[in-house]
Amino acid sequence: MTSTDAATPTIGPADALVFELLATPEGRADPYPRYARLQEHWPVHRLVFEAPGSSPGGTWVLSRFDHCQAVLRHPRLGKDFVAMQRRWGLAEGELAAQQAFSAARPSMLFSDPPDHTRLRGLVAKAFTPRTVEALRPQVLRLTDEVLDTIGDGETDVMATLAFPLPVKVIGEMLGVPPADRPQFQGLVRASAASLEPFVSPEVLATSNAATLEMEEYFRHLAVERRREPGPDLFSQLIAAEDDGDQLSELELLSSAILLFAAGFETTTNLIGNGLLALLRHPDQLERLRRDPSLMPSAVEELLRYDSPVQVNGRIALDDVEVDGHPFPAGSTVLTLLGAANRDPRRFPDPHRLDVGRRDGASMSFGSGIHFCLGAALARLEGQVVFGRLLERYSRIELLDDSPRYRDSITLRGLAELPVRLHAA
Repeated sequence: MTSTDAATPTIGPADALVFELLATPEGRADPYPRYARLQEHWPVHRLVFEAPGSSPGGTWVLSRFDHCQAVLRHPRLGKDFVAMQRRWGLAEGELAAQQAFSAARPSMLFSDPPDHTRLRGLVAKAFTPRTVEALRPQVLRLTDEVLDTIGDGETDVMATLAFPLPVKVIGEMLGVPPADRPQFQGLVRASAASLEPFVSPEVLATSNAATLEMEEYFRHLAVERRREPGPDLFSQLIAAEDDGDQLSELELLSSAILLFAAGFETTTNLIGNGLLALLRHPDQLERLRRDPSLMPSAVEELLRYDSPVQVNGRIALDDVEVDGHPFPAGSTVLTLLGAANRDPRRFPDPHRLDVGRRDGASMSFGSGIHFCLGAALARLEGQVVFGRLLERYSRIELLDDSPRYRDSITLRGLAELPVRLHAA
């Protein structure tokens, strides 16, 4: 059954489920049963409880794999982030100010061709599978450095491994000095709060302040890199700007922020979510320990099973139709990637963790022209981290059967993961 009646006068069960998922701590902490119900009964649903002044074509929520993939690949379903901000239901003055703030900071994450093509092209070479694979020795070295500081015994994996390691990797790639990297954890998370489906004016103000602080940091770093360029990616972006490659100062700063933030946030969640999944499925953990050749498929499965990114959105730039479902111009279309990754029409027995699964790629990195630029890097880091953990520790003991997730749905990750490590 598909709900498409925009005139439905009352809040029905589909709207209630979506509200729980997107706007309550309970739903965000345990989304998968709710995903399954939406997927089975309301796979393409137009919300009734939209905020005043929201998208003129309505807000639609999709949960099946094929629907989500088709939307993310559709050339007329774009990333108009300024238009998407209407879904927050801000007062007219607040909305205008927020849209002006966002419009002044062009980012490949929220742009369409030709701007997206140009911005992505400036950094894409640094993230090709071949270029990233050449980083494996460096990632191995950095992983061992972090694990050496942990040793064995009790530790919070999120604080001692899942955050520090990806920050080291992307920090070295971008040329951010080691002493400056820790400050970005709080700033990135505050800024990324604006990616949530529902955001209050107070959260937006904090997000904007964090963005401005990161801009100021990279503005000062740009001065240093212009004076003393290095082999890092940020120096390369500055050179592109100086060569007149149509990269404005705010594009330079926005690109640096995006690359640094995306370079650790999703990988941090992959390490935490993935390790928790393995510890809850000891048979799969031991299977992987016995057969390390399964590591590439295991990382793909961990990405699918509890995706670091659960929600992605598009705006209908024209009246479009996807698989027989019409989306009027101006519609906001939310794709539930976490639901798509558990779609039984795409993944047999989808709620079972199988480190040897060969059912094809999940939706964890999105699809289409906005497919995650750092996918190869995240995969590499996941393979190295889980491989090293199994080599160095004969047993990893979960100390909390229900560790706390952060209260967000777009970016899904643990707040903490206490374990006891037993050295091999």
